[in-house]
Order: sequence, then structure tokens, then C-alpha cells
Amino acid sequence: MDWLRKLFTQIQGLWTKWSLVQRIILGVIVLAVIGGFVALFSISSVPTMVPVIDVAIQDELVRDRIITRINEEGIRAEVSAAGVIQVADEATARRLRSLLIREDLIPMGTDPWAIFDQDRWTITDFERNINFRRAQTRMVTDHIKALDEVDDANVTVVYPERALFRSEQNPTTASVIVTPRPGSDIISNRKKIEGIQKLLRFAIEGLSDENIVITDQAGNVLNDFENMAAIDWLNVVERENKLIQTLETKYRALVLGALQKTFGDDRVRDLNIKIAMDMSRRSIEREEYSPITKKPRTPGSPYDDSELVDSFTISENISDTTWEGTGFNPEGPAGVEGQTPPAFKDMSNLFGKMTQQTRTHNEVVNSEKSQEERSPQIDRISVSVNIDGQWKWKRDEKKNPLIADDGSIERDYTPVPPEQLRSAQLLVQDAVGYNAARGDSVTVQNIPFDRTAQFKEEDEAYFRQKQFQTTLVIFLIGVVILLLSFIIFRAISKELERRRRQAEDERARREQAIRESAIAQAEEEGVDVSISVEERARLELQENVANMAREHPEDVAQLIRTWLLEE
Repeated sequence: MDWLRKLFTQIQGLWTKWSLVQRIILGVIVLAVIGGFVALFSISSVPTMVPVIDVAIQDELVRDRIITRINEEGIRAEVSAAGVIQVADEATARRLRSLLIREDLIPMGTDPWAIFDQDRWTITDFERNINFRRAQTRMVTDHIKALDEVDDANVTVVYPERALFRSEQNPTTASVIVTPRPGSDIISNRKKIEGIQKLLRFAIEGLSDENIVITDQAGNVLNDFENMAAIDWLNVVERENKLIQTLETKYRALVLGALQKTFGDDRVRDLNIKIAMDMSRRSIEREEYSPITKKPRTPGSPYDDSELVDSFTISENISDTTWEGTGFNPEGPAGVEGQTPPAFKDMSNLFGKMTQQTRTHNEVVNSEKSQEERSPQIDRISVSVNIDGQWKWKRDEKKNPLIADDGSIERDYTPVPPEQLRSAQLLVQDAVGYNAARGDSVTVQNIPFDRTAQFKEEDEAYFRQKQFQTTLVIFLIGVVILLLSFIIFRAISKELERRRRQAEDERARREQAIRESAIAQAEEEGVDVSISVEERARLELQENVANMAREHPEDVAQLIRTWLLEE
């Protein structure tokens, strides 16, 4: 601590001795050092980006397509000012290189060796070549392992010695053992295997497809595409059958929907359709000859007054030949060949006369050449439809269903009229595009459906309904009887109650009359009669009721009517 205290004391002494200019220079130096450290830390903290393709991609369209494909993988990529696409780490870069090579997204003219550049210091050319081949094999292995579908990969590349003559040069060969990830379809996916094969062909010079063998961990060859022709053919047949089934389902839904709207869903159930298609692709060339229009049809004419001719004569050559034989044709001196044309030599020593006329016509005709390529088309359509008739219950005069001896409901069957069958057949023919020339067949029949189970359910439902109705009627009758009994009991009770109240009222009136007469008699005799409190309250209540009846007769009448209604 003493040396630190001495250091601070010396710095303080120097600081007091320095001038203002020296202090400013020191501050600038300190700030510059601090700024340098800050810039160094900021630069070193920036993550290092790895280029996916070492060369710059100047074509913006190609670059945007590559960036879009990288973004679909959920990987963040950046484009430098020079146009180089960069990602975060080397593993991601190797994975994207394999993906871009597999999907042919490497720009044209890009050096495929640029993605394998690694600087090596070697001593001899032999060691340099060996190191290069090892690095190349290792990097190709890393590329294949970077694929999401691959769990592990083992790559072996054989580089032959260079021969003096090309005919004696052995080819470069490569073998790859691929271990797929659990749940991956890389073994059965031809496109992915071709991507690995293309990656090897781009990465290794002189390597061709026939010299590449890709197997799985069990030794099954995955890139034997020539022997997979049968499998490819089966896939094509499967797709063709799927197309035919799609068309059959489409036509079946179309026809069945139209018939069910007309006859009902329950009467049209069975509709079978079979489509035979020619899946071959043919190119047809034809040349057609047609008449030449000499005079077109007059506009507005009610009939066709045009004139057609088969051909026009563009040139004519007529030649006449007349020959008259003299019977002797001199040949000239002996030993000298004569000048008689060969055509007349056969007429030598003949006598007669011949006239020959030759006429040559050059005609022009109206011809048209066309070429078309036919895609898969329908050869034949077969449709069969069954329409059921109508079933109705037999009823008696009261509109009740007739019951057979076995306890079931009797029914009548009405078949479909022949006119309706023919109309339905025409409807189906128009719906499927019927063509008699190609042998199409449409059959519409009326065959009764087996409705035993349906009739059994209907009978059971009918009898359950009848039983329910009978039970309901009995229940309603019981309810009515119960209500009548209650009403009668209520009426009898009210009548007994009314009579009891009348008797009580009558008894009360008699007692009141006796009481009043007793009071009146006592008053007449001058006897002092004492009245109880209850009797006095009762007399006051009667007096109040009488006064209210006189003052408000309507309210009292309404009260009496309410009592009567309640009784």
C-alpha cells in the first residue's frame, strides 16, 4: 500500500507541475486508448458469419430464390455488401450447401469446388494430394451428415492412378453407407437419394452416376435406379388407377345426386360405374384434303350458293407424236453404228402409221397438315343403376292399415314405369358423356330392394305407436274420471258447507232475535240490563257494517259477489 500511495503522490506532483497544454494532451491520449479498447471489444463481440457459397451471387433473382429457400428452413441468413450469402456457423452452412445442391439452386457458373476450399501446408505433392483427398472425403461426409434425414454416413472415395492413355484410365468410384434417422423416409424417397448422388458428383472430380453406390446400414443398394424400373412402373400404374378412381367417384356422385333428387335417397342406392382409360401418350400427324371455295356464300342468302371445286389446274402440257414407218431404216455404212434413236430401233423394218398424244395436268388442291398429341383419354364407360319402386300400406275403409295373418302390415308394390326408366337412362347418359361409338354402356333397371328389416322396424314402430295411443287414451279417461270425481266431491262439499253456514246463520239470527226481544222487554219493564264486552263489540260491528252499506253500497255489493264466487 505504501508504493501505491507513493505512486499517487508522484502523479499528483507531476499533475501540478504540468501546464494546461500537457494536461490536454494526456486527456486526449487516455480518451483515445479507452476508445480503442471499446472498438476492439465491440468488433470481437460481433458473431463471425460463415459463407454458404464463397463466391458472390450478382443475380438478384437467383439470390432471392436462395434466400427464400433458406428462410423456409427457419435459418437466418445475411447478404454481405459484395453479395455473399452468410449464416451463423459452419454446420448450418454445410447443411444448406447440401440442400442447395440437391435442389439445383447453385447458380450456373459457380465453381462447386469453392465450397470445399481448405488451406493446407504440405511438404510434397504426394502428401498434398493425400491431404486434399482426405479433406475432400471428410467434407463430403460432413455434408451428408448435415442432412436432417441422415443420422450417420460413411463415405469412401477411390482415386485411381493417372494412366498415360485415356482408354486405360480407371474411373473414380465412391461408396456411401447411409444410416437414416428414426422415422425418416430417405431410404424409399428417390428424390433424396438422387440429391446425395448429385452432391457426390459435384464434389468429386471425374465421378459419374454409374460409379456411385449408396447403401443403407443393412447393405441394401438405394441408388439402383435402373433395376427400379418395375417399381416405377408400379407407381405409375398406382397413380393411373388413382386417377381412374377419382373420375369414377366424381361421375358416381354426379349421377347419384341427380337421381336421388328425382326419385329420393331411399329408392336409388346402387350405382356402379366403371371407366376404362387409355393412359398412353400418342402423337398423331394427319394431312387432310378439302375442296377449294371458288365462290363464297352470298351474305344474307337464304340458301348456300357457294361453289366448290376439287382442284384448280395451274399448268398443262400437251405433246403429240406421229410416226409413219417406211419398212426400211438405213443404218449407214457397214461397221458404223447408226444414229437411230433407241425408241425407233424397235420399229425398224416395220411398216405402218401411229399417232400418240400426251397430256400432263398440274392440279392444286386444298390441303391442311396438323399434328396433335393425345393425352390419356376415356376408352369406355359402363354404368349400372337400380331404382326401386314404391311401397304403400293397404288400408281399409277407415284408413287403418290392414294386418296380415302373421301380424305384419300388408303392403302394395308399384314398379317404376318404363317411361321413367328410359328418361332416367337418358339422364345418366348425358351426365357421363355417353358415346356409343366407343362402346359405352348405361343400364337402368327396376329391381325391388330387400326391405325386410325396414318393414319390420316400421311395423314395430306402428304397433308401438298404437300401444302408446291406447295407453294414452286410457290414461286420459282415468284423468277425466278423477277430475269429475274431484269436481263432484268439491260440489258436494261446498253444498254441505253452505247448508252448515245457513244453519249457523239461522241459529245466530234466532239467538239475536231472542236477545233483542229480551233487551227490549227489559227496557220496557225498566230493568237495568248489563251487556257484556263481546256483545257490545258485536253490536258496534253490526252498526258499522250497516252504516258502510248505506254509505258505499257498490263496494259492499262487490264484496258479496266475491264471496259468492269463492263459494
